Amino acid sequence: MKRTIRGDRLHIAIFGKRNAGKSSIINAITRQTVSIVSDTPGTTADPVFKAMELIPIGAITIIDTAGLDDIDTEIGNLRVKRTENVLKKTDIAIIVVSAESKDFIYENKLIKKMDSDNIPYIIAVNKNDLNVSIEVLDWVKGKNNTFVSALKKTGIDELKAEIIKISPKNWEAPFIKDIISPGDIIVLVTPIDLGAPKGRMIMPQVKAIREILDANAIPVLCKETELIKTLKELKNPPSLVITDSQVFEQVVKDIPKDVRLTSFSILSARQKGDLKLLIEGVFALKNLKAGDEVLIAEACTHHATKDDIGREKIPKWLKEYFGGSLNINRVQGYDFPDDVDKYKLVIHCGGCTLNGKEMKNRLITASNKEIPITNFGILISFLKSAFPRAIMPFKDQLSWVGDEGK
Repeated sequence: MKRTIRGDRLHIAIFGKRNAGKSSIINAITRQTVSIVSDTPGTTADPVFKAMELIPIGAITIIDTAGLDDIDTEIGNLRVKRTENVLKKTDIAIIVVSAESKDFIYENKLIKKMDSDNIPYIIAVNKNDLNVSIEVLDWVKGKNNTFVSALKKTGIDELKAEIIKISPKNWEAPFIKDIISPGDIIVLVTPIDLGAPKGRMIMPQVKAIREILDANAIPVLCKETELIKTLKELKNPPSLVITDSQVFEQVVKDIPKDVRLTSFSILSARQKGDLKLLIEGVFALKNLKAGDEVLIAEACTHHATKDDIGREKIPKWLKEYFGGSLNINRVQGYDFPDDVDKYKLVIHCGGCTLNGKEMKNRLITASNKEIPITNFGILISFLKSAFPRAIMPFKDQLSWVGDEGK
């Protein structure tokens, strides 16, 4: 359970006012002390993430947040801003209110936002061992609610049952298993360079291997330097070749033209994002001019090594393509700028450390401002003469790939 990366988990966030009992409810759900509990308002400063298993959903992440009403100080406002940012990655929300509450100004604002973002939520009335106010009883009418006591551990199983009930069905799109069949041979080209974690495979490679096995297909792994030899050893051509995007140029030359080809990054883009939107975004390359602002966004905060894909290789390939300079900015981690207006193009990584909700929110941020956005794999395939071949495995699922992509 702990080995499932955060990006592949259903995200359940807990919201509410200070001292409503959010942290206590998380501790009760997880049956361990995840968050500090105190009678002092404002104990939770930054969002706290906890991995757990919730059958039958599977691996989930529970997020504890700061109080919605913590607006009395500059620090408090920053806490509330971080809480609001959690909504961008929330699949299910639990809104905690104290049984003694009498006003719901902050909760109503939150619910309005959740309704507009189609986030399913449960209202958990906490401290129901105390006197439940008439105001609470009136407010929860017609809303999905449950009554709990985090202190006495009552109502927690009922709360879990409600979470399961409203959890999105098929919330995680397939990575590869829907485009392969039992018995297919799938060749995975996996360079081992300075960026490869010692003794491990990178996340998308592991995910591909697992889904290939789940589909009763056959994974065959090799480095790009052994690809030709690997293909010669196979009795029949592979059904599909999946490559690291960085070696697209070589792989395209080494595999037969009738063998399907894509990359790990494009598979990630399809699973967590909007493949059509990202394909459309790559055509913005043709409209860029020297001096234009371009943003390279990476979800993880890995230590950059020599020939880093985002910091060195993509900027170098862009320069080769244009023969001139672009003003390239970079962001890493969970912060994504809201002010993308100044950019002519956003180039995003595969987003393997983000959940689908957050990845889609990033795409929406760019799309709403009519800023083209594309993906590392799609961009590199375009620059390295592997486009549109690299998206052809998904042509039956794409209603449009653009006239230039046909």
